[in-house]
Amino acid sequence: MKMFPENCRWLAVCILAMGMQAHAKLNVVTTITDFAVVAEAVGGDAVKVTSLASGSEDPHYIDARPSFIRTLNRADLLIEGGVELEIGWLPPLVNNARNRDILPGGKGRLNASRGLRLMGIPTGPVDRSQGDVHALGNPHYMMDPVNAGIVARNIAAAMKRLQAGDADLFDRNLKAFLARLEEKEKEWKGRLAPFKGTKVVTYHQNFDYFAARFGLVIVDNIEPKPGIDPSPTDVQQLMVTMKEQGVKLVIIEPIRSRRTPEKLARSSGADVVVLPFMADADRKTSTYVDWIDHCISLLENSLKQ
Repeated sequence: MKMFPENCRWLAVCILAMGMQAHAKLNVVTTITDFAVVAEAVGGDAVKVTSLASGSEDPHYIDARPSFIRTLNRADLLIEGGVELEIGWLPPLVNNARNRDILPGGKGRLNASRGLRLMGIPTGPVDRSQGDVHALGNPHYMMDPVNAGIVARNIAAAMKRLQAGDADLFDRNLKAFLARLEEKEKEWKGRLAPFKGTKVVTYHQNFDYFAARFGLVIVDNIEPKPGIDPSPTDVQQLMVTMKEQGVKLVIIEPIRSRRTPEKLARSSGADVVVLPFMADADRKTSTYVDWIDHCISLLENSLKQ
């Protein structure tokens, strides 16, 4: 048996290690699943994506687990919402992760909201008496597919900057994702076109971008102020408003109790529709397109009835 000299074996091991390193997957961590499904679509086989929050959690109030610190310590790219959505739980995790690349301003930190037209930006001073108001605007922008396209471009640019060797792959995946999104957006608008102008009530401001994109009119929220549960007086006043305005739907998230929404719906003849307000909330919504398609189907079925 022919043996390699010791220095040749060492060289072979080094070459092999360099090859493995060159093809290592980019380790992407997202704060919520909305960004994770887009990162997976853009990154494909060249990335490993982990979301800190699950699709069934309230992104405002995520329990900060010790495992999150380990996950962030190993992250090459951290994708956050950037509109104070995670302000109550993300900063201490990042500070304790000891990963300088994902600190604010670091090469591995991405503000996904860059370039978006944000809704709900307060026009005056903000304080806690107004509830959980986001001073920079409404952070629940991912239910608008146009915004998802902008976010996908932001993610692709960050991935190419960090892993230039896979730039062509990221560009191809981005192009395919945007083409699919454009095709589906036309379909979704067509399906909801007969119901344009339908008046709805939502629980929280999670559906503002979705409603604006697809022609629904949000008359009011069940929460009198963001993050504040309604009092009996608030509920009575909203009943009157819903009857006067002819509200057809009450849209809520899976994390909400149905008691108050169903009470409001019964009093006004409206229907209650539960929409997954984050991606990957159930097995039907494991991709971005699946998520929005599922929401459109739930609304369409309810409105047809």
